[in-house]
Amino acid sequence: MKLYYAPGACSLASHIVANEAGIDIDLVKVDLASKKTENGDDFLEVNPNGYVPTLVANAAEPVTEASVVVQYLADQKPEAGLMPRSGDPARYRVQQWLAFISTELHKTFSPFFKPATPDETKAANRALLSKRLGYVNAKLADGPYLTGSSFTAADAYLWTILGWAKVVNFDLSAFPNIQRFMAMVASRPAVQKALREEGLA
Repeated sequence: MKLYYAPGACSLASHIVANEAGIDIDLVKVDLASKKTENGDDFLEVNPNGYVPTLVANAAEPVTEASVVVQYLADQKPEAGLMPRSGDPARYRVQQWLAFISTELHKTFSPFFKPATPDETKAANRALLSKRLGYVNAKLADGPYLTGSSFTAADAYLWTILGWAKVVNFDLSAFPNIQRFMAMVASRPAVQKALREEGLA
């Protein structure tokens, strides 16, 4: 399998899941500005939308969208426990978190990375993030991870997205459970391995 990624982008979640599951993947670095791979290939020929993660596996076409790629990878090694089995109510709880992270956190962070975003929009997004993170912080009081004692694909995605808080100067000090979560996930060997492989450690 081949994972197209950009260092520190949301593709890091897929990279972490692959490492947690012990899946061997070929990493292909993408310059998101030029849409060129590290080998000079046109990334738009792989993913016309031009964003990562993009996973090329045995399927007829690449697997895209962060919340889907992490599930696909987790399902390749179900014994790793990163996604509960199909039909298990626990699976839908993990999928619920993946959807929440994608729509309520990932998309709310996105405007901070666009220079043309008006200050009013950034202020509104900061307020929304504070509200949404208050919800996450409360849920993390029930266990070390989002769905309890087991690390799942949703935790990898959450950790990746919340790592952007430092980049955009969003203070997480008001959320002690989130801070604990961030430190705990950062110490996982699979996470450290992904950071080293992306040149972020």
